[in-house]
Amino acid sequence: MLDFSQNHINFILDITEDNSVILENFSYNRHKHSNPKKGCWCNIAEVHVCGENPDDHHFAKHTGGSGSKSLKYLSHTYFQNGEGNKLEVVLTDGKMQVTQHYQFYDGLDVVRAWTVVKNLSNAPIGLEYVASFAYTGFDDGEGSVEDKIRVLLPHNAWYKEVNWREYRLSDLGYEKRHVFSGKRIAVSNTGTWSSKEYLPMGALRNLATENVILWQIEHNGSWHWEISDIYDMLYFKLSGPTEQENHWYKELKAGESFESVKVCLSVSADFDGALAQMTEYRRRIVKTSEADGGLPVIFNDYMNCLGGDPTEEKLLPIIDKAAEVGAEYYCIDAGWYGVGDWWDSVGEWMPCKERFPRGLQFVLDYIRSKGMIPGIWLEIEVVGIRSPLAEKLEDECFFMRHGKRVIDHSRYQLDFRNQKVRAYATSVIDRVVGEYGVRYIKNDYNIDAGAGTEVHADSFGDGLMGHNRAYLAWIGEMKAKYPDLVWENCASGGMRMDYASLAIAEVQSSSDQTDYRYNANVAAAIATAVLPEQAAVWAYPKANDGENAVVMNMINAMLQRVHLSGEIYGWSEKQLALVKEGIQCYKRIRADIPKSIPFYPCGIPQYSDGWLCAGYRFDGCVRLAVWRMDTEVKSLEIPLDTVDNIEVLYPSVHNAKLEKTPFGIRVILPEKYSAILLQIRRSGC
Repeated sequence: MLDFSQNHINFILDITEDNSVILENFSYNRHKHSNPKKGCWCNIAEVHVCGENPDDHHFAKHTGGSGSKSLKYLSHTYFQNGEGNKLEVVLTDGKMQVTQHYQFYDGLDVVRAWTVVKNLSNAPIGLEYVASFAYTGFDDGEGSVEDKIRVLLPHNAWYKEVNWREYRLSDLGYEKRHVFSGKRIAVSNTGTWSSKEYLPMGALRNLATENVILWQIEHNGSWHWEISDIYDMLYFKLSGPTEQENHWYKELKAGESFESVKVCLSVSADFDGALAQMTEYRRRIVKTSEADGGLPVIFNDYMNCLGGDPTEEKLLPIIDKAAEVGAEYYCIDAGWYGVGDWWDSVGEWMPCKERFPRGLQFVLDYIRSKGMIPGIWLEIEVVGIRSPLAEKLEDECFFMRHGKRVIDHSRYQLDFRNQKVRAYATSVIDRVVGEYGVRYIKNDYNIDAGAGTEVHADSFGDGLMGHNRAYLAWIGEMKAKYPDLVWENCASGGMRMDYASLAIAEVQSSSDQTDYRYNANVAAAIATAVLPEQAAVWAYPKANDGENAVVMNMINAMLQRVHLSGEIYGWSEKQLALVKEGIQCYKRIRADIPKSIPFYPCGIPQYSDGWLCAGYRFDGCVRLAVWRMDTEVKSLEIPLDTVDNIEVLYPSVHNAKLEKTPFGIRVILPEKYSAILLQIRRSGC
């Protein structure tokens, strides 16, 4: 046994008599396994090679490949680096060498994992599947898997993002009626939207051993994970794209290597604990601009405001109002580059003279004159089918399949592996940042280009992965070139929420949801997917909204990033005062947001819940956003540790009642669709 346990992670490898390497134990708080592992079926690596014999009755499961049987222990190294301890385990079958990487982090109960495959032979090796992390046997403990194992699945949909559900295995179709099951629980994403149906995350809860494993797959394209059994043991495997699910195949010539996508796993006794560890880990890997360090208030004129139809005449009074309520960035959203219906003509990103008779620069300078930093909307990865640029660029600059350009929603997808594409995109950034003085880019992305491209690729998925990585590298180059540039990652709202993208973006759009009531669900759960200091949540009151609606709009955003918008030109004095008060409150508390740790005292928010509650711990204190939704129940019991003082942060005038209880607090809100922001202090806080 090789024991690499640290912090609260139990991490034990076993080298068997036949030189297979087993991850004997991956759990929280030194829990010891009682169920014996079965040799080569528990190998730490799972690699499927074209032409090999998957010697297993595997159905659609990724079992029985060379990573389960033929790869044998060669060596391992364990050393310290700038992050913590690093373990590298090298396996080989003579034809290929597989190095399994495990990066631990000082003081955190997480491990980041990835796999590197190298061709040692003189003949090509075709890869069909490479797991970044594989673990078999998490179903330890007394009782049946049906009784003790729960799967936490984060559904994600346009207008209904971050929708976690907890399931028994049978709820998802898994039931074993024989020695093993041919059924798996599998979640995949194919395409350029990484979170269009599910977040690239998941979690397992073992009730018998009080263990939760939470994971994220850090890739901005296709990915896959699955849970099933093999020889009476449950396994789970995390990977990037696969041939079976995602049309990915990679051929390695002699001496060539392939590195899988990175994944991260945290462990704890409960979901909140695992999320706390993942939150701290995310802060370790994010590299963003110092210009965003104060979490400035962003006004964006799209949502419930101009809706992609900006003109100088419309913008100037809105800019005045945005400055008045306390915005610090002003982002001109879509439409600044075209007349009329611009959707299928985008790509050149030149200011529209009809919209800006005195030039776009005049409006940007006006924003600066009001004490705000100007920003602008781009969709740099696409070219509309009517754009002149579509004729200027060759086919190889775009995604191609079966000899034809890929078209989605009247746009072509640019391929960022192509030097000409990167040069053109760079010229656009040089113009809007270098010439116009823009320091905030909302980079939107409103298509999904599917499986990938055949251009200079071994498979559609290989072309897609190359593009995914080249695109992120290009963003990194632009941010290094313009270090004070703040970058918002947006894809029809939250359709690309992944920590390959978010490691280099300051801001993440959380949703395109236009109704503040439903947006409360997104706001309540967003911290499971995105750091609170990165999660931009809309606050966008309409002119006819009542006071409760304005307050709820503001509270949706105030514990994350305020993304202000709405019918600001039509707000009454009362509405304006409530917005101003909310912004002033946010500015008082925002310095704590980058150190706050999310938790859910009433459970992970569900879209069917009558009440929502999101908590954030910092410096021994707690902030709570509490929402009453469409329910007749007028009070919510919130379990908390010792409560010494309850303070209402916002709004200052309210009709809420707050009571201490033996187990926490009780919040009473007399009206449906109302909210309150609280701070709970303990002695010495």
